[in-house]
Amino acid sequence: MADAILEMRNIIKNFPGVKVLKDVNLSVERGEIHAICGENGAGKSTLMKVLSGVYPHGSFDGQIVFDGQPQSFGGIKDSEEAGIVIIHQELALVPYLSVAENLFLGNEITHGALIDWNEANKRAAEQLERVGLHENPTTPVGQLGVGKQQLIEIAKALTKDVKLLILDEPTAALNDTDSEHLLGLLRELRDQGITCIIISHKLGEIVDIADSTTIIRDGETIETLDMTGPDATQDRIIRGMVGRSLESRFPPRTPDIGDEIFRIEDWRVMHPTQAGRVVVEGASLNVRAGEIVGIAGLMGAGRTEFMMSVFGRSYGRDASGKVFLKGEEISTRTVKDAIDNRIAYVSEDRKHFGLNLISDIKTNITSAALGKIVSGGMFVNNNEEIKVAEQYRTDLNIKSPTVAQIVGNLSGGNQQKVVLSKWLYTDPDVLILDEPTRGIDVGAKYEIYEIIGALAAAGKAVIVVSSELPELLGLSDRVYSLAYGRITGELPAAEATQEKLMSLMTIEPTNTKGIAV
Repeated sequence: MADAILEMRNIIKNFPGVKVLKDVNLSVERGEIHAICGENGAGKSTLMKVLSGVYPHGSFDGQIVFDGQPQSFGGIKDSEEAGIVIIHQELALVPYLSVAENLFLGNEITHGALIDWNEANKRAAEQLERVGLHENPTTPVGQLGVGKQQLIEIAKALTKDVKLLILDEPTAALNDTDSEHLLGLLRELRDQGITCIIISHKLGEIVDIADSTTIIRDGETIETLDMTGPDATQDRIIRGMVGRSLESRFPPRTPDIGDEIFRIEDWRVMHPTQAGRVVVEGASLNVRAGEIVGIAGLMGAGRTEFMMSVFGRSYGRDASGKVFLKGEEISTRTVKDAIDNRIAYVSEDRKHFGLNLISDIKTNITSAALGKIVSGGMFVNNNEEIKVAEQYRTDLNIKSPTVAQIVGNLSGGNQQKVVLSKWLYTDPDVLILDEPTRGIDVGAKYEIYEIIGALAAAGKAVIVVSSELPELLGLSDRVYSLAYGRITGELPAAEATQEKLMSLMTIEPTNTKGIAV
């Protein structure tokens, strides 16, 4: 007989003017890994916030039964006391505190009236080892990349007495190797009797790890699949999510590659706070008109640091090297210099670096080229701003009834389209796209891929940084590999495979002195 640890019955959740969850039912068996799939905006995260008490009892309709008992959680503290721990897609760490301080924040290890820092650091090191993160527990979290911070979030959750662990896009910031490590960890937790709910847009990992998968579309439960069955395939999940099949994951594209537009020579960047630590060393690459060039590398290889430092010294210090645009050396010493030289950078962390979440769509879209809609040198032409934003809303299919919509209320895929719109409005020749599809569903990914292909077809030089090797192989005309802050190889699309790239991404330099790893 089935043993359900969780039942959510007839859940309805409304926001002003929007019914997000219409009548959702979810049953999770004890000791299983249960996946929840759906497009951005389908209601997955909202459902989990209802379960965990972020949206407290009384703010929704329906019933929650956990561990055999009806529940009425008034907040996160109540659900955690019952044994439910949620790791949200948005990171909830304090950047100025150490790893250990973050892990035990609110649950400090004390000896008498004082915090026992030796014990805290010792236990923190054990938890970091458990999730495969080799960092000093005294390191400030803000000095670590978003991928490592995600692992710290998971380690923090495991310090609590967990019966049901909910992970919202836990591998979105991780590369293939680190994702596989995390999935192995979830299997171990399952074997230990901990039930897991995982929300993910990476369908390959869902098929690989989930025991059951519930599909939600437009706030309604579509079906729950037994993942041991013969019809539990990625295509079946996609049909349930979007209501149709995607014949190909990547839009058809015939490259029309022209002359070189962008070149970086002998780029070197030092760590912003750790003296003598080299993050990028001797990196060179080039991109031609109409070409999509991928950059592959494991976490910590320096991909994001490389691109951010080129874009107006947004990362690091003592950056050196040369940047050329259409054969002429240019300065990218400031972000304004980079924009003026028609370079755009879409950050991997759209919510931190890419968007003003409390502002509306139109303000975000025009923010990087505000001078184009200023009248009299002082005042924003509101009518022109609306006109520009409406054009991008239509062209990029941003799903919102109005450009006055607050960006923080949009789904991840639509937020990414707003970021792309912002940088397209600057009319760049070079677009650097860092993890352009992170945390968005397969339908929205396809639309982003179409936009990237259209940019290349328009003669732009496009650089794509991605942790997903299939994405790089599906999009790129050439792929550079990066390891330990150094370019270790370059492969044309016809020769590139995941195996070849992984081999290049793991080459260790003969002298690693000072190189960040």
